Amino acid sequence: MGARYLFAKQRFLCLMMGIMIPTFFFTFPSKPQLKLTHRRPGSTHMSQSWTNCQGHGGVGIMNHMRVGMRVPLGLKEKVKRILVTGGAGFVGSHLVDRLMMRGDHVIVIDNYFTGRKENVLHHLGNPRFELIRHDVVEPIMLEVDQIYHLACPASPVYYKYNPVKTIKTNVMGTLNMLGLAKRVGARFLLTSTSEVYGDPLQHPQPESYWGNVNPIGVRSCYDEGKRTAETLTMDYHRAHGMQVRIARIFNTYGPRMCIDDGRVVSNFVAQALRKEPLTVYGDGKQTRSFQYVSDLVEGLMRLMEGGHIGPFNLGNPGEFTMLELAKVVQETIDPNAKIEFKPNTEDDPHKRKPDISKAKELLGWEPTVPLRDGLPRMVDDFRQRIFGNDGKKTGKQTLAVA
Repeated sequence: MGARYLFAKQRFLCLMMGIMIPTFFFTFPSKPQLKLTHRRPGSTHMSQSWTNCQGHGGVGIMNHMRVGMRVPLGLKEKVKRILVTGGAGFVGSHLVDRLMMRGDHVIVIDNYFTGRKENVLHHLGNPRFELIRHDVVEPIMLEVDQIYHLACPASPVYYKYNPVKTIKTNVMGTLNMLGLAKRVGARFLLTSTSEVYGDPLQHPQPESYWGNVNPIGVRSCYDEGKRTAETLTMDYHRAHGMQVRIARIFNTYGPRMCIDDGRVVSNFVAQALRKEPLTVYGDGKQTRSFQYVSDLVEGLMRLMEGGHIGPFNLGNPGEFTMLELAKVVQETIDPNAKIEFKPNTEDDPHKRKPDISKAKELLGWEPTVPLRDGLPRMVDDFRQRIFGNDGKKTGKQTLAVA
């Protein structure tokens, strides 16, 4: 009987403890908890909201972080998944390099119309890098946090070669990427162009200037295509509340430019290296501004991570005539190089120079590499790709590092 009595008493005590422990747990407040507030995709750093941490619980967490020198798993910043369309191209590949250096997961899509796989070859095998051969005129389904939309031929040689393809890429490609951004909630950055100003009547050109564009000229497939892309971007923003950014890019140069793409800097450098006359079209008094590619990439990243839509002019306000540029190339490569004048091309703008006041004020950005510093880096890259390491002419394309 005594044993049965003790057994029953133990059962009663266990039952009471089972009732009291949950009652105590739910009745009395727990210690203050650490709350994390993640900023929306596209922000640079994770925002931490240390609410209800006035007690020693929050202090204990902070002390643990200081003493252990380790960040608790829940506090680590989320690695961004970033899509770069046209990421195997000249500008795109340099942007990919910067994003990879930052630790992001980068997905490149490119149809290799003007891009080259060699430009991103050094990232293959990295688990944070993906390369997909794809044309943006066709939809694609991906899960990403940000989209840098660069895909489009940007050289007159290429966009005049297939003008219908160029305008389809600008319009349908932008629609597809905006649709993707809308579905997954990604921030979208459109790389537009100074060509939206056409042959400007205002000099220099601020973002408020609407341009002077020929809608039926031989360059219109690119100029009007980019203007339409800007319109679509703003319409998606207004209609769907999407996070969008617009950059208007002015003339850019640097390593990995296509050697024979018809743009003036690459033309002059390639001609001088090959001991050919430098071809100046018209009287050589047309003006352009030239920014080094690393300056542009910095501007694009600041725009994406910042809080302003744009549009923003991204260019170097240092202005050169075509004849002055030819002479700088002579000084850099071959003082004996000849200059040859030819009739000007159709629809060639007379002047082009960015007003970058807005980018300076709101992005804290301005170019830092002058032409005479950046040009030799481009020349080294072109020399290696044209002649190879042994100084003999070869068709081999080697990796360029800015």
